[in-house]
Order: sequence, then structure tokens, then C-alpha cells
Amino acid sequence: MLVMAEFRWVDAAVPAGMKITQVYAVTLDRDGRVMLRLEKKLDGGIRYSLAGGRPEAYDNSIGDTCRRELLEEVNTEIETPVCIGYQLVDEEDGTPAYAQVRMAALIRTIGEKKPDPDNGRTYDRLMVSPEEAVRLLDWGDVGKAQVMKAADVIYQEYGIRYSGKPEEWV
Repeated sequence: MLVMAEFRWVDAAVPAGMKITQVYAVTLDRDGRVMLRLEKKLDGGIRYSLAGGRPEAYDNSIGDTCRRELLEEVNTEIETPVCIGYQLVDEEDGTPAYAQVRMAALIRTIGEKKPDPDNGRTYDRLMVSPEEAVRLLDWGDVGKAQVMKAADVIYQEYGIRYSGKPEEWV
């Protein structure tokens, strides 16, 4: 019998002691657009995602993990990231549930594209409206909750709104 993991969005901080297996960020520019990372699949298709990855032993916090992963994957510097919640993952195999953290951050600078030191891949980056990010990520209601909360947090924190600026490759 195949056991499927259960994913549930939790709009809160990760409880103390819960294992964190990934930290991903919804990053926005000052025009209120979301940065998506594009991954080219072997079949020629494209998969849209957020930048992020695993916490490492040398990271002092999930914020450090977030900053490091954004630099490694999309060569982007951010202002202080804010935790907006996490996906609670239950493998339904008797092991403890764990957290996949989601953060919101305002982009400070976007550097030239360069290979990710972890896997050697260079990712394209696309800036889109929050609504278009929801559509392209195609994560359903959970993804929509994450993207829209991140946009709200950044809009409130920095006093910006979506400017209507069109999508752009960066």
C-alpha cells in the first residue's frame, strides 16, 4: 500500500522543537511583483517555483537559510525576511511531522544569473504579479494563501502595492 504525505498550511510560527526541512521565500520587488525561479525539465517543460532550500548546520536561523539560498539559487539579496507560516508535513508513516517554512522578503538587489553552487544549474528569474505567481506555481489554495500573505506582509511593512508593471525577465 502506497502511503501519501499530508500537507497542511499553518499560518503561524513553527513550534519550538519541530524539525524544519526547508525554507523557501516569496520575494517581492518594490513594484510589488513576485520573483519566480524557472527550472527547465528534462522533457523540455518548465516548472515555476520559489527559491529556497535546506537549513544547514552553519545557518544561525531560518532567516540566514533564506538569505543564503536566495544568493545561491537566484543571486538575489533581500531585506530582513519574515516568517509567514509553514506547511506541516505528515508522512503518515509514524514518523514525527515536520515543517516546510515559508518566508516573505523584499528584494534589495538582483545580481547577474550564476550557477547554483549546490547543483551547478543556472535558473531564469521572472517577475510577475502576485496573482500570476499563484497561477504559474499552480499549488492550489495552499499556494495562493502563501503568496497572498507574503504580498500583504511586504506591502504593509514597506508601504508598497502592486504597481501594474508588466512581467519581466531579470
